[in-house]
Amino acid sequence: MQPSADPFGHVQTWGAALKERGWWHSFELPDGRRIEGASSLESQKMRVAQFPIPEDLTGKRVLDVGTWDGWFAMEMERRGAEVLAIDRFENPRFWQIHELLRSRVEYRELSVYDLDPNDIGKFDIVLFLGVLYHLKHPIYALERVASVAKDLVAVESFVLRDKHKPGLGLEEHAMMEFYEGDEFGGEFDNWLAPTLRCLTAMCRTAGFVRVEINNVHEYGAAVSCRRTWGELTPPVERRLKIVKVHRSESEGINFRSKSSDEYVACGVAAEGIELSRETLRPEVGGYGTLPVYVDKVGAYWQVNFKLPPGLTPGWHPVHLWTPEGESDTAEIAVDVPLKVESLQILGVRDAFTGEISRVAAGNRHISLWVTGLTRNTDMTNVRVYVAGKRQVTTFVAPPQDGAAQVNAMLADRMPAGVHPVVVKVGEAESPAAHLLVS
Repeated sequence: MQPSADPFGHVQTWGAALKERGWWHSFELPDGRRIEGASSLESQKMRVAQFPIPEDLTGKRVLDVGTWDGWFAMEMERRGAEVLAIDRFENPRFWQIHELLRSRVEYRELSVYDLDPNDIGKFDIVLFLGVLYHLKHPIYALERVASVAKDLVAVESFVLRDKHKPGLGLEEHAMMEFYEGDEFGGEFDNWLAPTLRCLTAMCRTAGFVRVEINNVHEYGAAVSCRRTWGELTPPVERRLKIVKVHRSESEGINFRSKSSDEYVACGVAAEGIELSRETLRPEVGGYGTLPVYVDKVGAYWQVNFKLPPGLTPGWHPVHLWTPEGESDTAEIAVDVPLKVESLQILGVRDAFTGEISRVAAGNRHISLWVTGLTRNTDMTNVRVYVAGKRQVTTFVAPPQDGAAQVNAMLADRMPAGVHPVVVKVGEAESPAAHLLVS
């Protein structure tokens, strides 16, 4: 396999042309004159035509990532869109063509890694053309792009093919070649080359639920990435019930939108339905997400899926759909501040016998009734201390009528006697209640 010798053959040709002409993109000016850049106008039009982008974009917002000289941004503006163009550096040629075309495209010096819907909002269409292979963190970059997309992201990238040994079926493998130096076309910032299968897998892993290959051409591939499932035919009846929803690595319900590794775990009761990764369609906050794990665990199905990128702060509904039945709705907290001002323990009991303020040493499990807890308190942020030592919180119920049940398991060697019990959440701490361990 020798794709790294010259995997993107035209790069060197374009690079030489760029140095000679100064422009990367070609443009047609209003008076009929043309700016001939390293990339031909015909090639640029072909690259846009690969994607299902309407000719009329009136009322739409478009983001052009890695805009360079800005032809794609200007083309989206010509079609009627409100456009934001970004790049890692302020390209003076962008401002030249901006003035020549009397453009109103907004331009920001911004890295793809810094894309944040709270800063720039969300876009109907995102162009991500010829950028991916320039990035050392491709999946994270795709996640940040997804976070600002309402649905369609147009991805075009170089893809790895073995032109010398086509019979090996290199394209069938989800693999990627990494370039430590300037092996890729003589450019030091060309870092990687995925196969087509790897490219589509990375897009799905980043949070796109529908990934369609539009075109495979001489130097790469064009892929349409969608964040929603599209039209789903309502099933005849509701036959799924979400019995529990939490973070996959803990029992918490608080999620962070900017984390790359936030996965939701659902316990699901399914009435006469066999669930599978192929047929299950999870949604969070209206965005689709692909299941990464579906299996029967005891009486319930366990379903794990990625938290969709770019969810706004607040409570978001979790919903599951299959052709045979859909679920009810549960909710999770995303970037919801934990604001607990004061705590009060109303009572402590032996969790097994119900005896008040006393627990048998052999039982080790206690139940507390606590006021002051908020909706997003959970087992990861409610801490129980007995005799000054932290115990294991095993259950936190949603607050009802001002109080919530909190269960904890005492340490193995808890000595007999009367001990103070304290609950802490953040900086808030309850006055001590007392528990007799006998």
